[in-house]
Amino acid sequence: MLDTPDAVARTLRAAPPDQLAEAADRAIRSVLGATRTDVFIADYRISGLWPLLDPELPSAGFLACQGVVQRCFSSQRPVHDAADDGRCRLYMPLSVWGERLGVLMIELPGSPGPGVEERVADIAGDLAMALRAADRETDRYRRVRRRERLSMAAEMQWELLPGRSVSHEAFHLAGQLEPAYTVGGDHFDWSLDGDRLTVTVLNGDGTGLSASLLTAVAVNAMRNARRSGGALVEQAELASDTLYYQHRGRRHVATLLLELDVRAGRVRAVDAGSPHVLRLRGGTVEPIALDQQLPLGMFAEARYDVQEFALAPGDRLFVVSDGVWAATPPGGEPYGERAMARAMRSTRLQPPAEAVGTVMRELHAYHADTDLGDDAVVVCLDWHGVRGRDAE
Repeated sequence: MLDTPDAVARTLRAAPPDQLAEAADRAIRSVLGATRTDVFIADYRISGLWPLLDPELPSAGFLACQGVVQRCFSSQRPVHDAADDGRCRLYMPLSVWGERLGVLMIELPGSPGPGVEERVADIAGDLAMALRAADRETDRYRRVRRRERLSMAAEMQWELLPGRSVSHEAFHLAGQLEPAYTVGGDHFDWSLDGDRLTVTVLNGDGTGLSASLLTAVAVNAMRNARRSGGALVEQAELASDTLYYQHRGRRHVATLLLELDVRAGRVRAVDAGSPHVLRLRGGTVEPIALDQQLPLGMFAEARYDVQEFALAPGDRLFVVSDGVWAATPPGGEPYGERAMARAMRSTRLQPPAEAVGTVMRELHAYHADTDLGDDAVVVCLDWHGVRGRDAE
């Protein structure tokens, strides 16, 4: 019988990457005397959480547990669900650095004793880290995440994403990409390096696979410059030159590059014909006025300037692509600033990972639940400030 505190972690490290749920199940049963476990994985649209160990779960049983699983996932807090026969199910979020992967369910024969919830939290943390690492070695978890077949363009875009959310003592950040299974040229990227958070949002020219390829070149060019120590201007200029010499100005990518000093709250920006950025401060929504420069790839040797603006603790930034801002349902008006401001205010009490989903749902409702006419990206950044230090 396993009884050491790190027994589950050791079991996970020894397990094949596609068998983590089964390895965790065996270890948890031995360590905690559990009668059942399961791992629920969030799908691409975060519209549901789907079981790994019991994928053929009868619909009645699946629907019965979905509300509890969703509550745990949305709140990112443990949830207890006691049954009439004395059994107790403990649901624990699976998250890594703010990236929400899913939920771990553990069924116990009775109420959890002292210290059990803390131990389950440690197990969930170990399992989440293992799932994140294993995702590159097996397709199993990706298959659970997709509820329909991805287009080739969408496959490329999802592989290119950094994640869907990340947390830090000074900020929380999340992004959402739609339509999840057919998206083409729109994209987001981010990287944290010390006190510098770099965020880019791209609105690629065209549709389908050609748009996805164009965006992939732009993203990788900016990553190449960034990882070589290049600042925002170098990132924009390398990407622009790379695109121009491949397409001779016939294809371009509208891009917003942001660099946040996570301690001071200063934001440096390069607006290359960009997606739109708005700030929610208190209950007031206002667009951030930036001088638009040429989209990446339009001309050879294009040069870009940096602009700056400041955040105050508690500020929330939304960056949206034209697929949101200019979305126009048949017979309707463009989504625009007014509808976006209303959606933003409705998210005031939600964390960014929930807020991006709310805005996307508002967008779908605006389209009267018909298919979106264009790719859409929503990125939400909350800056909390660093305790004991005000924004400069």
